[in-house]
Amino acid sequence: MNNNYILRSIRYTYNYSDEKMLKIFSLGDFETTVEDIQNFLAKDDAENFQPLNDKKLAHFLNGLITLKRGPKEGEAPKAESQLNNNLILRKLKIALQLTDDDIVDIMKKVDLEFSKHEVNAFFRKPGHKHYRECKDQFLRNFLRALNTKK
Repeated sequence: MNNNYILRSIRYTYNYSDEKMLKIFSLGDFETTVEDIQNFLAKDDAENFQPLNDKKLAHFLNGLITLKRGPKEGEAPKAESQLNNNLILRKLKIALQLTDDDIVDIMKKVDLEFSKHEVNAFFRKPGHKHYRECKDQFLRNFLRALNTKK
């Protein structure tokens, strides 16, 4: 899934200003500028578009967790250099303090039915017999449903 799309979705869902986005990145131990944020948020075909790599998105999601839940005791979490949809969904679940039942309810808002067991499979370790890969469509619909949750 496109990292810039994920960043845009979160920003517009929670109506975060450029300053708030800067703060979230810095809470995730990454310093950036307003110009960079505007370039990350630009449409994919815009002249100033700048792709957001996995590591920068991981910094942002770690900062979102810190913003929503407070700083973690001990060492700050390290930003992963590679993300997949399962890890992105897990970080959003942690940041928003969601349960599997909450995710099931959120998905109903976009007319998608999932059982708690199906959702729980996204959070299993790869290799577990019940592990399930989170596809782009699920993550996209989850982000869209978050926007209707408010």
